[in-house]
Amino acid sequence: MQFGERLKLLRSTKGWTQEETAKQLGVYKRTLQNYEAGTTYPQKSEMYKKIGEVFNINPDSLLSDEDYHVIFAIEKGGAKVRRDVQTLVTEVGGLFAGGEISEDDKDKVLKTITDLYWRAKAKNKEKYTPKKYRIAKS
Repeated sequence: MQFGERLKLLRSTKGWTQEETAKQLGVYKRTLQNYEAGTTYPQKSEMYKKIGEVFNINPDSLLSDEDYHVIFAIEKGGAKVRRDVQTLVTEVGGLFAGGEISEDDKDKVLKTITDLYWRAKAKNKEKYTPKKYRIAKS
């Protein structure tokens, strides 16, 4: 279960509306809707802590392994990278749907894809950075 699905389940279990929940979290209703739809994630870790406090749960229980990869992408590369990683995770997730792939193997595949992505990103950054701005390697 993804972050948005867990958040929606928590809210509905309490019987709260999106508007009530958004007020308690200190966000706009639209922001909460985007979280629940899985189109955005909180940008700051403080929001996960706030959600944990409001629902009296451990904030780590909100996130799946896939969510951690997307959040890592947000922190490391911003919105463009987040969209790319989210798309990749969604597409790769389709490979696992209904299959007999173990959770451990899923983790390994996602880690490998993430590692490949960041290596390519670093290579492209070096490739497209003008020589006068590159840091000299000793």
